[in-house]
Amino acid sequence: MPAPNTLTIGGDLPVHRLGFGAMRLHGDTPQRRAESVAIARRAVELGITLIDTADAYDLGGNEELLAEALHPYWEGVVVATKAGQCRPGGAWVPLGRPEYLRQQCELSLRRLRLERIELFQLHRIDPTVPLPDQIGALKRLQEEGKVRHVGLSEVSVEQLAEASRITAIASVQNRYNLTDRRSEPVLDHCERRGIAFLPWLPIAPTTRSGGDLVDTVAAGLGATRAQVALAWLLRRSPVMLPIPGTSSREHLEQNRAAADLELSDSDFSALDSLADRGAVKR
Repeated sequence: MPAPNTLTIGGDLPVHRLGFGAMRLHGDTPQRRAESVAIARRAVELGITLIDTADAYDLGGNEELLAEALHPYWEGVVVATKAGQCRPGGAWVPLGRPEYLRQQCELSLRRLRLERIELFQLHRIDPTVPLPDQIGALKRLQEEGKVRHVGLSEVSVEQLAEASRITAIASVQNRYNLTDRRSEPVLDHCERRGIAFLPWLPIAPTTRSGGDLVDTVAAGLGATRAQVALAWLLRRSPVMLPIPGTSSREHLEQNRAAADLELSDSDFSALDSLADRGAVKR
């Protein structure tokens, strides 16, 4: 039996159900780097075992920062990374050529000081490259022992099904939160198949402001609005694994505490009604 608040990725990789998105950690100044390193270490001290990064964050600098903070890695800590998107001139551009994905995997292994990446995710599907070529490149990295599990990001049900015919897909990372549920069909598909669902932007900007039902629920629980949003996600599905990011130690600790927050049935149902149902397609 899995431990409470644990989700097993790919059938053999148990992690805490609340992860940490490292994108907002930076090392552009010595002071900021020291604080970012301390936050990454604090996340692990709090029991968070999945840290999400990408090759494109700070042009690989985010991966290097995590290795500085966490290597040698504690037992059970998983650093998941992504490749398949670059930022020429600051704009995000999908880049899924097989040789590029291989190159970026090799660079991530070096920066993270790993022999194998436990969860390697395709950051975006490149519409200019056949999907079988992109997934095939990740499958070959698996066969070579450089990648344990393959994940996808921002995909449709149809794309997920096509990729799953090539290799097992262990996780999906789509935008999803209390008010933006356009990926509801993908989440439902993942739940039926036991695929971990890592919502990015799990705390919607609108959830942070005051004056609505979230305030009422938060006040009744003695919690913050962000904690309520995360608690709702965790209850929404057993395959949910939010990865909230922050550059604040205080917010990190508050987010982690959300995993222990229990919503009543009535609070959960009321919060469920907040979705823009016009954007939800089942």
